[in-house]
Amino acid sequence: MGNLGLTEMLLIGILLLIFFGPSKLPELGKALGKGIQEFKKASREITESVKDDAPSGEKK
Repeated sequence: MGNLGLTEMLLIGILLLIFFGPSKLPELGKALGKGIQEFKKASREITESVKDDAPSGEKK
């Protein structure tokens, strides 16, 4: 999401309200946050695994 301006963010917010309604937005945000958190955790674990598997002669 490169350069989103105020107008674009407002438009996205209005579309989300129209499609999902105000009662579903908190659930949607929570699910998105959990998904991002799990992705970061998995990425971190993979990175650590690759570092651990590197030959001892190479820099970590």
